[in-house]
Amino acid sequence: MSLIDNIIRPDVRALSAYHVQDAAGCTKLDAMENPYQLPEALRAELGRRLADVAMNRYPTPSYTALKAAICDKLGVPDGYDVVLGNGSDELISMLSVACARPGARVLAPVPTFVMYAMSAQFAGLEFVGVDLKPDFSLDRDAMLAAIAEHKPVITYLAYPNNPTGSLFDEAAIVDILRAVGDSGLVVVDEAYQPFAPTSFMPRLAEFDNLVVMRTVSKLGLAGIRLGYLSASAALLNEIEKVRPPYNINVLTQAAAEFVLAHSEVLDEQAALLRAERSRVRDLLAAMPGVEVFPSAANFVLLRINRPGLDATQVHARLLEQKVLVKNVGKMHALLHNCLRVTVSTPEENKLFLDALQTALAP
Repeated sequence: MSLIDNIIRPDVRALSAYHVQDAAGCTKLDAMENPYQLPEALRAELGRRLADVAMNRYPTPSYTALKAAICDKLGVPDGYDVVLGNGSDELISMLSVACARPGARVLAPVPTFVMYAMSAQFAGLEFVGVDLKPDFSLDRDAMLAAIAEHKPVITYLAYPNNPTGSLFDEAAIVDILRAVGDSGLVVVDEAYQPFAPTSFMPRLAEFDNLVVMRTVSKLGLAGIRLGYLSASAALLNEIEKVRPPYNINVLTQAAAEFVLAHSEVLDEQAALLRAERSRVRDLLAAMPGVEVFPSAANFVLLRINRPGLDATQVHARLLEQKVLVKNVGKMHALLHNCLRVTVSTPEENKLFLDALQTALAP
């Protein structure tokens, strides 16, 4: 046996590394990023702030000022605190580690964000997926049956869901919270909350087992990698124990504190993207051979329904025109022939729509 065979877990050896396609020279619409930068004056001031950061020193591990800014500007209820992560990915990993009791299971509707299952596997937890309905709505009865059978320690609900963009029924989520009860956590992942009409953050006091997780990535700060979650003080205390020390670097901390002081700019950008989402969806719906689904996120999911043409071919034709979108057709059977497209500026959206028209041509 080789060194790798001797030391690396078989299930890890069987995996492929997370792949990010090279976007050089492309209109990049595959990663749900905010296309807008900060205004020039704010960028200049941010540069001055970052120049003064003491990069030779560790961060202050309590992150008191940053957490206070998040709670104040991003709708965390009075009396609640947050735990910070290097993006939502690290928060998901922390939850997996904290809950990794022998034989424990993690449950989520599928298709959904792939890191729920991957993080569970890395922590030695079994992942149970429950299929969404064909229209990508939550199958409440199937979820409740799975909860009764598997007693998951964590149930993830992406709200809105990635990659479908669907906003699950609020009453069904409440039923799931009550069914799980004190046997597990229900993590409502609100990564796309700036583009959705509702949130579970204001309902934290109603459910002791509710964890609301968010990120600043979709707000326009994907490059600084900052996620946060809120829950009861007792839960946060336990999750904090598995948070790596100094996990938020000083540049991220300084950038986030500065931008949150100007959060109205982020709100304005989110409003522009919500308006563009509606416009793009209407134009896609008018295209023959394209089925577009409702979205409460900053992306749209569409299905190619043209005879003799599939999503893989369309994806390749778009790439030939230097437009990069995400081919999600192989993620799950429900996503057959589906592409996921980030909503961007009017100019970039036009480039995509024109390229799609060309890609759909016989």
